[in-house]
Amino acid sequence: MELIEIRRYPVKSLLGEFLPVAVAGDRGLEGDRLWAVRDADGKFGSGKNTRRFRRMPGLFGLRAYTLGPLHVVELPDGRRFDTEDPGVHPAVSEVLGRPVTLAREAAVPHHDEGPISVITTAGIRALTALTGGGPDGAAVDPQRFRANLLIGTPGTGHPEDDWAGRRLRLGADVILRVMRPLTRCVMIDMPQDAAPARNDLLKTLATHHGMTFGVVATVESPGVLHTGDACTLL
Repeated sequence: MELIEIRRYPVKSLLGEFLPVAVAGDRGLEGDRLWAVRDADGKFGSGKNTRRFRRMPGLFGLRAYTLGPLHVVELPDGRRFDTEDPGVHPAVSEVLGRPVTLAREAAVPHHDEGPISVITTAGIRALTALTGGGPDGAAVDPQRFRANLLIGTPGTGHPEDDWAGRRLRLGADVILRVMRPLTRCVMIDMPQDAAPARNDLLKTLATHHGMTFGVVATVESPGVLHTGDACTLL
């Protein structure tokens, strides 16, 4: 197995960035979901409504990425704001059509279910086979799942379903402890970047796979990850 992609989302539920290299520590990838959009009631922007999160249409029109030591939010019109800039709050509020602020993570992590999310190419192939791919027959785009790590695995199916409780080594130093499958929400059907809106992915997972796709893991041994790293179950 091989680490194919690393993705980081400096602001929860915004578009994120590809990384060739990342540092994995106790709270996950360094800088991942470090910020979140918070509404006037204190709930955080997401694709779903829960006790902590509120669905906020328009979040995928914004992108967050790192620029040296800064975390940057880019608006649809190309304007860019440092997350520490007071001007980011009214700018993002205007885009979303509601009063919001950007909130840095405090005692409670901004992650939904755990520090690091993992999907596999075998899982992507299985879902593509069930749905016939996209409108043009192309494979389901992995970015829809907003996973931190995409691992290349042979065949089709969901090999990661059997990883719960096991340790996964990536590269020379990093060891993850896989916790459980990840339950999915309507966000996977929403348009993201070049991936158009769909209405079948969540229904398909609900029918065929218990509404889960991929797994969530904790970091047991921290270190540096590189795309191309070998991945081994221990």
